[in-house]
Amino acid sequence: MGLIFTAKNENDLFDISKKIIGYSNSNIFLLYGDMGVGKTTLVKFFCSTLDVVDIVTSPTFSIVNQYKTYNDKYVFHFDFYRTKNKNEIFDIGYEEYLFGSSYCFVEWPERAEGLLPDKFVRIEMKLENTIRRIRVKNMDLKSQI
Repeated sequence: MGLIFTAKNENDLFDISKKIIGYSNSNIFLLYGDMGVGKTTLVKFFCSTLDVVDIVTSPTFSIVNQYKTYNDKYVFHFDFYRTKNKNEIFDIGYEEYLFGSSYCFVEWPERAEGLLPDKFVRIEMKLENTIRRIRVKNMDLKSQI
């Protein structure tokens, strides 16, 4: 089934991020949506919810950013938009991040199809005028076989 949220402004995203974290059955969050829909902004709110102490920025050019939390854990933020092929994703050692126990937020996951874990939280974002529509669903591909 899943959850559906409407965000009328950026401030709504903080409460939405807390609800999504509470709903999730995975530490992997795949964010789908057009350029400019607010994926990175939502990740910033997720990181705030998870007590990240570092500044959260888009990893568009670095592919992955690592953020430290108050309790010395790490959160990883990926942006696969600029990747040209899956070899670039292999080169960053994606398995160590995505198959570990840390929270991982992945923008443009469709560029890494076939490489991602079977269990994840799928987040679809759409922008309609100034309102963000966010659809969230826990996914377990192995249980769907």
